[in-house]
Amino acid sequence: MRRICGFILFWISVGMAIGFWLGISFWSIVLLIGLLIFGFNLFCG
Repeated sequence: MRRICGFILFWISVGMAIGFWLGISFWSIVLLIGLLIFGFNLFCG
């Protein structure tokens, strides 16, 4: 279950990175980095 949650969080953050053309703010960058790290740790840990 952890791997599935990590996989989902990782791809949500990838989708946010692709959607950055809508507007970049400090909190969106923080959320993106947090989701990438958390998703990667859940998937690989």
